[in-house]
Order: sequence, then C-alpha cells, then structure tokens
Amino acid sequence: RDRLRSRGLGDVYKRQLLCCLSRKKRLSSGEIAEQLGLSNSNTSKVIRSVEDKGYIERNLGDCDKRQMYFSLTAEGKKILKEMECCNIEIPELLRSVL
Repeated sequence: RDRLRSRGLGDVYKRQLLCCLSRKKRLSSGEIAEQLGLSNSNTSKVIRSVEDKGYIERNLGDCDKRQMYFSLTAEGKKILKEMECCNIEIPELLRSVL
C-alpha cells in the first residue's frame, strides 16, 4: 500500500478507477461515476488526478467527437498488475450488492 501511495494511488477510488478500466477497456466519465458511485464533480477530480499521473488517457468518441472516453495507458496497465485488483475474491454476500 505504501508503494501505491507513493505513486499517487492512496485513494481507493483511484485504484477502483484503474480496475474498472481494466474490465471495460474504455469508459465515459458518466460511466465511471456510476461504477464508482461518485458524483460527476468528484469523479472528475479522481479522473484528473489519475490522468495527471499518466495512468489513464482521454480519447475522443468515434461517432460524437464531443464525447470523451478514458482508457488505461501502458503505465496504468503496469501499475494495475502490481495491484492485482482483478484477482480479489469477492464474498458472495457482497456480490449481491455490486
């Protein structure tokens, strides 16, 4: 955990963002807000912080150039492997509320 904090990932929402993007490849800020359970304003702050660290990048939408999508960078994928978030066993009781 100290290693993640030193890389700017002390906040659980920042780590969750990386995990979400590992499963979906790219998400809009609204989709990220929904998955993290945060307001759009707080989601924007989390996205900006993780983006500033170089772990995610912005991409324009294919059809609508006004739409922004976020995806992992090579550095984001590297740090994700260190976190091993996708290998966490979720207890059955918690799965029903996720």
